[in-house]
Amino acid sequence: MLSLNGTAFTNYGWAVCFWSLIIPFQYGYHISVLNQIQGVLTCKVTTVPKSLLPGDGLSPCVPMSDFTFSLVTSIFTVGGLAGSLVANLVMDRWGRRGTNRICTVFIAIGTVLMGLSNSVFLLLLGRFAIGIAAGLGLCVGPIYLSEIAPSKISGSVGVLTQLSVVFGIMFTQLAGINLAFPSQWRIVFFISFCLSVLQFVSSSLVVESPAFLLTKQRLEDQKTAARRLWGNTLATEESLLNEAEDEPPVPNQENVSVPQLFSRIELRKPLMIVSLAMIAQQVSVLYYSNEILAKSLPEFGSYISLGITVINRMGRKPLLATSFFGALFSLIALGFALGSGSSTVSSIAIVTFVMSFAVGLGPIPFVMIPEVSPPRAVSALSSVALSMNWIVNFIVGLAFLPLRNLLSGGDMYKEGRVFYVFVLLFALAFSSLFRFYK
Repeated sequence: MLSLNGTAFTNYGWAVCFWSLIIPFQYGYHISVLNQIQGVLTCKVTTVPKSLLPGDGLSPCVPMSDFTFSLVTSIFTVGGLAGSLVANLVMDRWGRRGTNRICTVFIAIGTVLMGLSNSVFLLLLGRFAIGIAAGLGLCVGPIYLSEIAPSKISGSVGVLTQLSVVFGIMFTQLAGINLAFPSQWRIVFFISFCLSVLQFVSSSLVVESPAFLLTKQRLEDQKTAARRLWGNTLATEESLLNEAEDEPPVPNQENVSVPQLFSRIELRKPLMIVSLAMIAQQVSVLYYSNEILAKSLPEFGSYISLGITVINRMGRKPLLATSFFGALFSLIALGFALGSGSSTVSSIAIVTFVMSFAVGLGPIPFVMIPEVSPPRAVSALSSVALSMNWIVNFIVGLAFLPLRNLLSGGDMYKEGRVFYVFVLLFALAFSSLFRFYK
């Protein structure tokens, strides 16, 4: 396989890197965007100074029940699944940069619909559109970063996606606190809209991924992009040419499609690795994924930063193992604490779980996709992996509460039993992953 990376980012390269992180930031932003404004959005909090009351035909809130609000929240996941299902087609047709631009369009449309909505229908439609952007963005983000990152810092750059998600969660929590007033909640969506417009406008200044350009046989464009990202790449270009001469030409080779992932023997192992990684990630987070991560990760952002440093030193597999055992024992402790009524142990277990998740299970499943996949299968593999992520997320969220109620029999001190079930599923998924990921 050709080495397409330079050794260091130029200033322009760093700018492109941070430009690409806007989409995962938006994903984190919209994970928890409804948390702080739920009361005012649903008309449950209405007492505010008159100066904050709206005009111009916009109602101060949108009346809805808890069930309806849950529907508005969860349709984000449905949109995410839809986006991830078509992500490989979009990335192969319009490239990495083009896919990011499409994400900004969907976010802009979604935030306009939600920000100007007087009805539940428009809220649903807008959040679904934002979910599509999230599904596309979570597929293209890690791939684009891995393809533009200098080889010496590719590990650190790769996990910036997860860090960007955390910052998005933090920012929306801060914005929501200050804008949690009738009609003022609309400004929360306006902020996201402005960010998406800024990213779309600036996209004309951003280069396409050199790896993607090479697969399209656009060699001159590839060299130009590499030079702008990595500086003086003369030696790298000569190495590329020499290596290319020793390899059979593949000008007519097409990108791998999703059906081919299941039919080609050489692609089954990468498919199993990323699928099991996504399953393990979502089963470990359980039903509390949004609540735990949205409320706890902002307070532990430093552990994500620690993870960025540790990843380069430990390697993927040891770090995954450390993260797995930390999360496993934390969940066991949480189940025990709920059964015994110990709030202290519960708090410690949640903190250690978040720390363990943040430095391994959170970022690595996304980072490993381009690492275990042949270049022409990255788009399809990413689409399948992220679809698996959304599906398992939805299933776990749907099954957790009924299973908890069934196992507890209405006894609050038996509610921790459900954690032992998911600990078993988590262990099975992770042990299967390690059999393939060597």
